Amino acid sequence: MNDIENNNAPNETNGFFLGVRFNNLGKSYFFSANDGDFAIDEKVVVETVRGLELGAVSIAPLPLSSYQSSLELKPIIRKATNEDVSSYEQNKIDEVKAFAYCQQQIEYLGLPMRLISCEYTLDRSKVIFSYSADNYVDFRELLRNLASNLHTRIDLRQIGSRDKAKMIGGIGICGLPLCCATFLNEFDGISINRAKNQMLALNIPKLSGHCGKLICCLKFEDDAYTEARKEFPNFNFRFSYNNAQYRVSGINVLSRTVKIENSDDVQYVTLEDFNKIIEKNQKS
Repeated sequence: MNDIENNNAPNETNGFFLGVRFNNLGKSYFFSANDGDFAIDEKVVVETVRGLELGAVSIAPLPLSSYQSSLELKPIIRKATNEDVSSYEQNKIDEVKAFAYCQQQIEYLGLPMRLISCEYTLDRSKVIFSYSADNYVDFRELLRNLASNLHTRIDLRQIGSRDKAKMIGGIGICGLPLCCATFLNEFDGISINRAKNQMLALNIPKLSGHCGKLICCLKFEDDAYTEARKEFPNFNFRFSYNNAQYRVSGINVLSRTVKIENSDDVQYVTLEDFNKIIEKNQKS
């Protein structure tokens, strides 16, 4: 974001900060204001790294003294006027036309890229095209054609598969909207070890999301599984039961059961019953 002079710049001692969301996406970005007279869903104009944008208040104003992040806060430029809203709506109409033209040019030039989205900044000083591609794309001729037709600054941005899923959205295997398109602010690295820790079948296609990478929800319950497993015995733990030797061959954290077996028998016992067996062995 660029520094700007603005009468809404907050006083360091009694200013406010609030969350703003763009295009109804899940992530909120914080901006500062000199007063707290902003309502949820109220339209505001701000300047971001992309340029002037119209957003909606998603987090009510809070005292600036409680802001704890090290990231610099840029001020709200103004509450959106009717002209701002009209410009935004017209931009949305023109984005459809610009997207279609860009897609036509990509096909005409035979470029190995997949166009994802097209967005004008509020003041139309820039139009941003997002695309995905497997390899480097020489889009210099495309850039010239777009500039001569749209008569504004062109910004072509390559995005990853997770950002693509976030922008497009969809329904996850749980039947709910994708987490990345609703509330996730950051994409953490997800390793297969989380699936192992939760004792899931290592079927990569079933564990992959719309982006083709491991589903982000693997991290949500991972800490809970790690904590819960502390109550359970280790695999291959051996003990005596009913005058025979058994070993632990499986556990189920959700049902709180332990699978025990030997060469002649397989049983499922509750964790409470298993602990009683071990306690009895220790006393004998």
